[in-house]
Amino acid sequence: MTDTQSSFIDSAVFLAYFLLALPAGYIMKRFGFKSGIILGLLLYAAGAFLFIPAANSGQYMFFLVALFIIASGLTFLETAANPYVTILGNPDTATFRLNLAQCFNGVGAFVGPVIGAKFILSGKEYTEQQLNAMPAAELQQYLASEAAAVKMPYMVIGIVVLLVAVLFIFTKMPDVKEEDNAGQPAAHEGSIFRHRHLIAAIVTQFFYVGAQVGVNAFFIRFAKYAGGMPEKEAAYLLGAVAGLGFMIGRFVGTFLMRFMKPATLLSLYALLNVILILIAMTVKGEVAIWAVLAVPFFMSIMFPTIFSLGLQGLGGGHTKLGSSMLVMAIVGGAVCPPLMGLISDASNIQMAYLVPLVCFAVVLWFGTKGYKLAKAQ
Repeated sequence: MTDTQSSFIDSAVFLAYFLLALPAGYIMKRFGFKSGIILGLLLYAAGAFLFIPAANSGQYMFFLVALFIIASGLTFLETAANPYVTILGNPDTATFRLNLAQCFNGVGAFVGPVIGAKFILSGKEYTEQQLNAMPAAELQQYLASEAAAVKMPYMVIGIVVLLVAVLFIFTKMPDVKEEDNAGQPAAHEGSIFRHRHLIAAIVTQFFYVGAQVGVNAFFIRFAKYAGGMPEKEAAYLLGAVAGLGFMIGRFVGTFLMRFMKPATLLSLYALLNVILILIAMTVKGEVAIWAVLAVPFFMSIMFPTIFSLGLQGLGGGHTKLGSSMLVMAIVGGAVCPPLMGLISDASNIQMAYLVPLVCFAVVLWFGTKGYKLAKAQ
């Protein structure tokens, strides 16, 4: 499989966010947050269970469909969870609850690759020439065993998520629905596209998510090319260093914002990532690998900071629409990895990191100028 073909994994996931963000919001408004969360969990479990027949078939498209269904469930959860957490308790502590919940994103970024390395990656790596030289029966046995490695982990994931859905079904919890006229823009607020800093934030969010996904998605390939690192070792580092760094970075960034303006910190982190990617593209060995591993620490505050700066100064009716548009902008995660794959197939994976380099340059522009764009008259 070429790097371009492998990038369709990211496209299948993030395309679901783009296509289902607005339908998820409508269903939430019609039936309430709790119903949306349950539907999201059921879709997630269904997609996980589909990995078993996908592995049996050995068809790449089957895996992409399963991933799209998982991501569809995640879209509902993403759309529902944040506002739901804020209403479950004292409004004065809503921000604390939301930040506490979001800390688990970092925990997942740390644990996920480690689990993948342990239970999915076999460590058996063959060159294209070695695979072509294998007898047909031996090759089929190898491919079948590699595909079968995902069955048990995804079955466990599906069962756990299904149990969580059952808990939500049978637990009595507030099921708040939005009022029909809530959040509607007043006539004097005009078009949302008058807010040029919001448009800048949407564009920046597109590039940022593209960079985040691309940096992580191709790291194992990058580590192999730039430093000759085996896939299992690279996967462990992706979780234990990059994932842990992402988690710690959120706490450090939140602390630093007590002393620095969010836009200033965003600009500084974007500049440091531009420098790190330049190093990763121009050197070989451990220096290049560790330069990429350091990037997630500085990515950690970017999504929420771009999000909040984009929503500043909007009228009440525009805030919800602006929020939905910023969520839809994560379709950048479906677009940028294939661009990296095309560059990699045409040259090498190191040169493909030109894409996140450009993306972080856009974030740097937003942190210095884009967030200050005046409203159009």
